[in-house]
Amino acid sequence: MTEADRGFGLVLQTDPPASQVVSLMKRAERNGFRCGWTFDSAVLWQEPFVIYSQILANTQKLHVGPMVTNPGTRTWEVTASTFATLNDMYGNRTVCGIGRGDSAMRVAGRAPNTLARLGDAIDVIRDLAEGREALVDGNPIRIPWIKDGKLPVWMAAYGPKALALAGQKADGFILQLADPFLTEWMVKAVRQAAAGAGRDPDAITICVAAPAYVGDDLAHARDQCRWFGGMVGNHVADLVSRYGEHSGMVPDELTAYIKDRHGYDYSHHGRAGNTSTDFVPDEIVDRFCLLGPLEAHIDKLRALRHLGVDQFALYAMHDAREATIDAYGSHVIPAVNG
Repeated sequence: MTEADRGFGLVLQTDPPASQVVSLMKRAERNGFRCGWTFDSAVLWQEPFVIYSQILANTQKLHVGPMVTNPGTRTWEVTASTFATLNDMYGNRTVCGIGRGDSAMRVAGRAPNTLARLGDAIDVIRDLAEGREALVDGNPIRIPWIKDGKLPVWMAAYGPKALALAGQKADGFILQLADPFLTEWMVKAVRQAAAGAGRDPDAITICVAAPAYVGDDLAHARDQCRWFGGMVGNHVADLVSRYGEHSGMVPDELTAYIKDRHGYDYSHHGRAGNTSTDFVPDEIVDRFCLLGPLEAHIDKLRALRHLGVDQFALYAMHDAREATIDAYGSHVIPAVNG
């Protein structure tokens, strides 16, 4: 596990101007962050891989990647070649976060990818990006110019089948919420699946991704981060549709809060003030996010670290991005990593 794997990351949307995204990532690195993540949804935001090149050129050690891409909006050899090109230019400083696809697929009128397709893509993208031969649409191909390429692939998951797939195939597991109870439940499921597949469960990097907002005005912080419960709710709604309510397959602590959910407007996806997230109660915002004074952040992060979390990736889609990055750099990161 590298220094970038164990530490803190910053997650941004690639809203124009791209120069501001680059500037915030530079600020994050100065404050001790080791990963720079972005959303990847071609219709809603600017193309992240173009911006990654600028982030890498303007930082020294920061690793970059999507949180998350998917196997449906780009062909797999293009994804692999793009990562490999960045690695060749900047020295193996990328990580591929991947999932079934939510906004990227649905905004374009497509359904999210199947888990079977996602599992195949994880293997193919990693193999191609690291210079090995892989089958693409039944054809064996290899990218000949790749030398000493390295691409860890981290998978986002919530439901039991997806958690099992992450344990069986992925180098890392991305859990997009910071609730200790659910973190413990899901990390256990991933590691059990890894052991069942003959893998070392402790070799899988565990990443918790959630909004962080530092300050004493808890009501304002909740309103700035309530969008996150709506974003997670899209995935939870899929789980309820697949497994039913109170099925025992997925904890009620994850699914119960979407009972009053009615549709979702992706034009406000991941943004403070999203009116599609009015159904999200304060309790969920508090459980899923990192809110309040500095000590509250430190205490919760230490508890999550005790549960096996390696990286904390902080969403910063709110009105205090710079202040939160700086507060983490000066107080939270030293306290949690120390």
